[in-house]
Amino acid sequence: MSGKTHKGLQKRLKKTGTGKLMRRRPGVSHLMSGKSGKRKRRLRRWVRFSGMDCRLFQRQFGKLL
Repeated sequence: MSGKTHKGLQKRLKKTGTGKLMRRRPGVSHLMSGKSGKRKRRLRRWVRFSGMDCRLFQRQFGKLL
């Protein structure tokens, strides 16, 4: 029996062509005036999950992987 994809994760993560999971950086939703422009530009990028986090989330990602 195949596991179902966790819909909350599906909306927040994306998978690259090679199968790596990408996520957004936290801390962008408010209090932006106190952050420098360089820091705000860095927060806009997608970043790759680290090894252990990736393994934990792959099981919940179900059919997408």
